[in-house]
Amino acid sequence: MTVAGCAGEPAPAVTVTITPSVTPTPTPSPTPTPTPSPSPTEEAALIPNPQVPDLVPNAEPVPLPQGPAADLGSTPGARGTTTSDGAGALLTYTVVEGDAFFDIAQRFNVPVQLMLTMNPSVPGLGENIYINQIINLDWTATR
Repeated sequence: MTVAGCAGEPAPAVTVTITPSVTPTPTPSPTPTPTPSPSPTEEAALIPNPQVPDLVPNAEPVPLPQGPAADLGSTPGARGTTTSDGAGALLTYTVVEGDAFFDIAQRFNVPVQLMLTMNPSVPGLGENIYINQIINLDWTATR
């Protein structure tokens, strides 16, 4: 069995001829050499009487205000009770449900860092206080 007529005539082969041509290589033109700029030390020598500022050490840090805690009133994050001495100076605060260390510090107008210093038993940065925990408000007890 032969199949005729399926394949057509083959296409003629195309022949391409490439003729290389030589192009002359361009010659580079000379570039002017840059004039060197003065180094930073040479440049500084060119400046008449450079003004160097006097170095002054940092001032001593200002200590945190320390004084008696003042109860500014109950807030949603500081609703516990306090104890005070005979003269009315606040001594302690008892934590109740919903209290936050930051809010307690604000209620008594004491910086949080000072409050943490006054209460070394409070872990971390005051995130973990618990109900019925006693917070010290008497800054004289920690001096």
